[in-house]
Amino acid sequence: MREEQNTVSKGGHDPTLGTIQMVEKAIRRASNYPTKKALWQSLPRQVQYQTFNRIIDYLLASNKIILNDREIVWVFPDNARLKKALAKSVSVR
Repeated sequence: MREEQNTVSKGGHDPTLGTIQMVEKAIRRASNYPTKKALWQSLPRQVQYQTFNRIIDYLLASNKIILNDREIVWVFPDNARLKKALAKSVSVR
């Protein structure tokens, strides 16, 4: 069991909740759609690139962002204008 724990924690690139939220906020507030490298370099705190890639993978898997060729686009419906528009929309079945 002890050996198994070492292999699990060996990576050392597990992002914290605060780091994930920092990246999410940077994507949402970007004035244009940034590339991965531009986003990584614009973060207010330094993050290892491997950790940053794990966050991007998580955001892609949770359908919060899409990555088209090189640009990152925030698609998670969490802004007030979008919620208001969805509430007023007509459901089609």
